[in-house]
Amino acid sequence: MRKVAGAHIVAAANGAAPLRKSGLADNRQRPIGVFDSGIGGLTVLKELAELLPREDFIYLGDTARLPYGTKSNEVIIRYSRENAEFLLAKGIKLLVIACNTASAVAMDEIATETMVPVIGVIEPGAQSAVKISKSGKIGVIGTEATIASGAYTRMIQRLRPKAEIYTRACPLLVPLVEEGWIDNQIAEQTVSHYLGSLKDSGIDTLLLGCTHYPLLRPLFARVLGRGIRLIDSAGATAGSVRERLSALGLARREGQGRQSFFVTESPDRFIRVGRRFLGPQVESAVRIER
Repeated sequence: MRKVAGAHIVAAANGAAPLRKSGLADNRQRPIGVFDSGIGGLTVLKELAELLPREDFIYLGDTARLPYGTKSNEVIIRYSRENAEFLLAKGIKLLVIACNTASAVAMDEIATETMVPVIGVIEPGAQSAVKISKSGKIGVIGTEATIASGAYTRMIQRLRPKAEIYTRACPLLVPLVEEGWIDNQIAEQTVSHYLGSLKDSGIDTLLLGCTHYPLLRPLFARVLGRGIRLIDSAGATAGSVRERLSALGLARREGQGRQSFFVTESPDRFIRVGRRFLGPQVESAVRIER
């Protein structure tokens, strides 16, 4: 993929025409772009496809360079820009950053540099957690980069200034999910280790700040016990996308949506692991060169 050459990532500069003020019907037919550092963003795509069955989606998993959660902010922003450039070249009408780390670190840069609407997963997830929590004691778990960015903390505080926020980086959970270890003794011990202090803090809501984590929901619920609500951003993000499409008049009104998948490394593992996230519709993926 060609690297971003300038300061602005604009659709017209990447071979795709920008959204037109006229010809609204043409704009409605355009696909929605979704990118993630790898496979976890498929949990967001699943919610999007269920809520918006008429829409076409193009998914890019940057599998050759994952994980983003341990990389510097500069690198995360550069990778996110390149992902956005690829999807914009496909003529998308809206971009979803389905990666908590990229949303936390690169959302502002991407949103100000693109010609199409951009939606990340941080704000929708935080809004859901604030709405659900009765006590205002909210726990947040995620990758090291997501937690270190403070993005969820700032967003929750903006929405609910008196909230008590408890955060924990959980770097081992993503590898467990991708190995399919979501309900064995090792997974339970790891989850118990990470969540013990959060449970003791008295939180009533836990925000799952990584798109891999929904696959561990049953285990989280078992470890935390009753009384603690689990919130992931996938469903909330899908709701935000539907609202934005409706507000802009960009929602497709007919047809059956399709999904296509692109990866930056061998597709075999993406297809095998991706089926755990999305199901059998992950039949094939196209590898793109960096």
